[in-house]
Amino acid sequence: MIRLNSRFIFPLVVSAAILAGGCSHKPESAQEKKEKLAQEKKPAPKKKKEKPIKNPLSYDEKVKAIANGDTTGRWPVKNQPYPLEGAILPFKRVVAYYGNLYSKKMGILGEYPPKELWKRLHAEVHTWEQVDPSTPVQPAIHYIAAVGQGIPLKNGSYCLRMPDKQIDSVLAIAKMGDAIVFLDLQVGRSNVRNEVPVLEKYLKMPQVNLGIDPEFSMKDGNVPGHKIGTMDAGDINFCSEYLARLVKENNLPPKILIVHRFTQGMVRNYKNIKLHPEVQIVMNMDGWGEPVLKHDTYRAYIFKEPVQFTGFKLFYKNDLKKAPHRMLTPAELMKLKPQPVYIQYQ
Repeated sequence: MIRLNSRFIFPLVVSAAILAGGCSHKPESAQEKKEKLAQEKKPAPKKKKEKPIKNPLSYDEKVKAIANGDTTGRWPVKNQPYPLEGAILPFKRVVAYYGNLYSKKMGILGEYPPKELWKRLHAEVHTWEQVDPSTPVQPAIHYIAAVGQGIPLKNGSYCLRMPDKQIDSVLAIAKMGDAIVFLDLQVGRSNVRNEVPVLEKYLKMPQVNLGIDPEFSMKDGNVPGHKIGTMDAGDINFCSEYLARLVKENNLPPKILIVHRFTQGMVRNYKNIKLHPEVQIVMNMDGWGEPVLKHDTYRAYIFKEPVQFTGFKLFYKNDLKKAPHRMLTPAELMKLKPQPVYIQYQ
């Protein structure tokens, strides 16, 4: 089986104060404690009765359409629940810019100032709208909120949490283009049970979604960047159940959960992944390389192990390293079975 080269990039340069914090939080100030106490005293929001989408038939028609004529019986995924009202997928295609504001080498998100970033992302959105006029495009900003590290932190996690002020900056950038947001976790030697709750105040926002990257989940104790990591269905189920609870408790539209993948071992026991009306799961083909390599990887690990929806990452630089030195085009990706509903540019 052909596999993509891994993309271990750890050039993140931050202040010594941030590095010292690792995957831990700074102590709460007196004002923060006061605000937290006031928030706890507020009555819980009244739960609304969950509403499924108004037209299930339209959902069925759309998932059949993105299966793109597949005759293997894998796609569309059988017995998946109808999403709640307000679901983005499959009615829109999400087109996202990925990266970290501290680093120009981790993705386009850190390479350009906001205005230039939006000029470029709007151009990609326009291309997708032209290629598939039947599917509106939802722009997105996909931010690495916890970065796997090649060096140990004080708590041994090899996982560096980004400060709130940076996440707040990402939210402001996203608002400029009416974009949704994905906060992505590279947990290192930590785990999703420790890291997802850290983002809860953001995940309670209707426009904020979650991404998890098994490549940097080092269950075997290795150092991120030295070996490709892994997550189990149980890790993914924890995330989706956590998001589902937030949706129910806060009367939110369905969340999207992105799971990165480009090897067999990155996701284990996919048949045990559970689906919920409150959460839409995307298995995102995350490897870089020449077009034939990316096609092979998509078929081997995304097409053959269906979960719910699929995504595809395009690398502005790494995809050009080998002949024919070009990225796959939107028109080419539309020929895939199934068609990806989430497109990520790094």
